[in-house]
Amino acid sequence: MQIGMIGLGRMGANMVRRLQKAGHQCVVFDRSSEAVQTLAQEGATPATSMQDMISKLATPRAIWLMLPAAVVDASISELAPLLVADDIIIDGGNSYYKDDIARAQALSARSIRYADVGVSGGTWGLERGYCLMIGGQQQTVARLQPIFESLAPGVATAPRTEGRAGQPGSAEHGYLHCGPEGAGHFVKMVHNGIEYGMMAAYAEGFNLLRHANVGGVSRQVDAETTPLREPETFRYDIDVAEVAELWRRGSVVGSWLLDLTAHALHSDADLTQFGGRVSDSGEGRWTSIAAIESGTPAPVLTAALFSRFTSRGEADYGDKLLSALRYEFGGHQEKH
Repeated sequence: MQIGMIGLGRMGANMVRRLQKAGHQCVVFDRSSEAVQTLAQEGATPATSMQDMISKLATPRAIWLMLPAAVVDASISELAPLLVADDIIIDGGNSYYKDDIARAQALSARSIRYADVGVSGGTWGLERGYCLMIGGQQQTVARLQPIFESLAPGVATAPRTEGRAGQPGSAEHGYLHCGPEGAGHFVKMVHNGIEYGMMAAYAEGFNLLRHANVGGVSRQVDAETTPLREPETFRYDIDVAEVAELWRRGSVVGSWLLDLTAHALHSDADLTQFGGRVSDSGEGRWTSIAAIESGTPAPVLTAALFSRFTSRGEADYGDKLLSALRYEFGGHQEKH
């Protein structure tokens, strides 16, 4: 199948490579001519502009956008006037699902089809495949099935769930039509919210293991410091990298995220190259908003999001005020 790919960053370029390996013809465009030429040398058809890309795609066209959410609308505004009825625009980035609904409605007035695809797999997707969460009309999704099938990890990547029988469904291959426009990104949004929570749980747990030796650490004795009542119960020098390796085998907390944790800690258990500033690209916020709007409790996911805000210094002013209030009512001096 022929497909256009706009956006050749960390994921878009590898998706092109995986599609080409499966025999698809990819026409590629990116603001970086270097990124385009790199893939052209690997067999992709290069395009110098969106208009050039359109001229190299046979109708009905399928064009996949692998772009940051903030630039998707501008890109669609530039792309849509160049398209004809039954062409498909696919947004594979991490867009807000409500934006998908609005885009689909606007494009339908031009008879242009729209699909949203939440993509999970990161920089490992070229070898492992990409888990795809798809939103769009049935006919649109059906036309794109060869693309989804080639990008997805495949049945062999996980043992079959006990009780499933017959021919494996698309979810077992690693892609799923979740519903109409917006449904794919809704599922991906919640997926990333869960990811925030899981990552926070690992981070907090390994941090606690790291502090299991505080009983042997000298602590100040003064009115401003809570004493460690039983220091003899906190004198364990635990090798966190080895614990991560241990838990990968037979533990109920095993996962790919734990595999990545083990890799990171084996490389540098002190994590010296990281400052602890954790970004959030939007999905965690949207998950918490959806939970509030639908009246669905999601305290773990929301707490994980707030923890990321704190890591970036967003709590600093509030912490200063707490310190100021302690001084105001009790004369408590800050410890340095």
